[in-house]
Amino acid sequence: MDIRRATDADIPQVLDLLVQVCNVHADGRPDLFVRDTTKYTADELSQIFRDDSTPVFVAVEPADANDPDARERVLGYAFCIYQDWNGNNATGIRTLYVDDICVDESARGKHVGTSLYNHVIDFARREGFHNVTLNVWSCNPGALKFYEAMGMKPQKIGMETIL
Repeated sequence: MDIRRATDADIPQVLDLLVQVCNVHADGRPDLFVRDTTKYTADELSQIFRDDSTPVFVAVEPADANDPDARERVLGYAFCIYQDWNGNNATGIRTLYVDDICVDESARGKHVGTSLYNHVIDFARREGFHNVTLNVWSCNPGALKFYEAMGMKPQKIGMETIL
């Protein structure tokens, strides 16, 4: 498995993974998410992939060298966003926010998520970020358990009242 920046050639497979993520969220919060959709179009993904302030990393299984028609298979992705934490009462740190991590359903349990997460952490260290943050939905206990196993700690807790 290799991890690299996403390219336009990855868009069809990334779109498939975005549907998987959407369905996890729709199963947990059908009042907020619609099944079988994506939060980005192919054109939006192309723009995101080209923007250095929104790096997207993909874990890929290399193509079979013996098959001239074979292509890399995207096993998972990590969408990241550069954030500056500024304000009158803030210390002015740079944060790498992980907007989304997904591992293809068929590749789960094979350490793809761990490899992606570690790649993001290494990238953030090399680039001089203060921290790496993300949000996890309470309706996704598997993701929460994964992030805790990676050593993440709660930073803040979002709460709601549904009316």
